[in-house]
Amino acid sequence: MSRQIAIVLALATFCACATGGAQAAAPAKNYTPADVHFLAGMIGHHAQAIQMAKWAPSHGASPAVRVLCERIVVAQTDEIAFAQRWLREHGEYVPPADPRGHIMQGMDQPMLMPGMLTPEQMAQLDAARGPEFDRLFLTFMIQHHQGAITMVQQLLAVPGAAQDGPIFRFASDVNADQTTEINRMTLMLDDLKRSSQ
Repeated sequence: MSRQIAIVLALATFCACATGGAQAAAPAKNYTPADVHFLAGMIGHHAQAIQMAKWAPSHGASPAVRVLCERIVVAQTDEIAFAQRWLREHGEYVPPADPRGHIMQGMDQPMLMPGMLTPEQMAQLDAARGPEFDRLFLTFMIQHHQGAITMVQQLLAVPGAAQDGPIFRFASDVNADQTTEINRMTLMLDDLKRSSQ
């Protein structure tokens, strides 16, 4: 009888170990729909910023604005790649990097992500040249960056969201980087206004 009990205990231990191993092999899902929506939205949001920045050389932007635009293109291209990779690795839909923006779902009237330019504003920027391009670019990109910060704040306000380490670091970096760039662009815009007086 004792031998039978020992065999049963051994089998139970083996099954527990096997089950534990299987559970360890399958990582827990530690993200929420809000995380997915944030990353998907940021892809389109960044794509529009990149399109705006890429106009600088052909639209007569000043050297200072061109340098800023180059940084924006490099940084936000990398961030789009991160968002696409994360979504792909987690089996989520990966939206295209469409500069028209990721439209917010679940509303009667579709809305652009926070801070994004309307088609009319994009056309206005595309038509501008020289100092006028600089002025509009800085004005619109400040608005655009403020929208990205709003998206981060909305994400962090959702219970359980941003618990995934890479997403939290990504959101924190977006918030810090774009806050710094808003401050820089505000100073540049002030200088531009003074020089035009």
